[in-house]
Amino acid sequence: MDCIGVLMTHPMFPYLEQELAKRFNLFRLWNFPRRQNFLKENSSSIRAVVCNVSAAADAALIESLPRLEIIASFSVGVDKIDLGMCKDKGIRVTNTPDVLTDDVADLAIGLILATLRRICESDRYVRSGMWKNGDFKLTSKFSGKSVGIIGLGRIGTAIAKRAEAFGCPISYHSRSEKPYTNYKYYPNVTDLAANTDILVVACALTEETRHIIDREVIDSLGPNGILINIGRGAHVDEPELVSALVDGRLGGAGLDVFENEPEVPEELFRLGNVVLTPHVGSDSVETCLDMAELVIGNLEAHFGNKPLLTPVV
Repeated sequence: MDCIGVLMTHPMFPYLEQELAKRFNLFRLWNFPRRQNFLKENSSSIRAVVCNVSAAADAALIESLPRLEIIASFSVGVDKIDLGMCKDKGIRVTNTPDVLTDDVADLAIGLILATLRRICESDRYVRSGMWKNGDFKLTSKFSGKSVGIIGLGRIGTAIAKRAEAFGCPISYHSRSEKPYTNYKYYPNVTDLAANTDILVVACALTEETRHIIDREVIDSLGPNGILINIGRGAHVDEPELVSALVDGRLGGAGLDVFENEPEVPEELFRLGNVVLTPHVGSDSVETCLDMAELVIGNLEAHFGNKPLLTPVV
């Protein structure tokens, strides 16, 4: 397969890059500042694209590659891949589900604890020497608080199970009520927010879920409520979130994703009730190895005329 051209859109995981280079004719798009010239000169050689949420496969890239057969996403999310065009052109699309579920769910719980117990702020309190001047302020407990989850898929369910271990009552919103759970279902996100202490965004990003967290939802969550987002930045109307946090209309937030990554609203940097992480939900060594193996396995299956491991399209 070393003659098959594979285009990698962005630096990702070194192991993945190394293994792709061993197996295929790997093109690293970031090495070519004159992108259009590169694509024009090499389009006939590229039959696969490997991408992630930072640099995915939009319509322009797909259109520029007439021999493209498959797009393998080093991510579970495929919201930055033009799936409609892929379907029209018969291009296969794969992602990396399941293997990252535990890591993302773990981070969600970590963000909840860090936000409520002010872990990051208290760490700075110790490092700055301020502890010598007096004890750190009181914080809020996690155990027993009600948790509402938007999106009860693999990740949402894993978050719910972890939160249950803290004695938290669970409720959720999704496109439809799930028959396999006893969690309370809310058909309306605003009602879910109004009846929960901690609201966790764990759904896929679609046109229907873009800005699903708007001013009305934020105000329903209220000044004692906490928002946790491990989904996608565009799930949240970011200016409204910033305004609510600055004005005290929302109690706090734990955010792993942002609307215009890596740009983050600077107003958030000054808020002690906000915990920020740089989109690292699945970024453990163990999980990235598993994700890389899925990407490689899907490519080898496709070019070996075998069933794909994790097909999306």
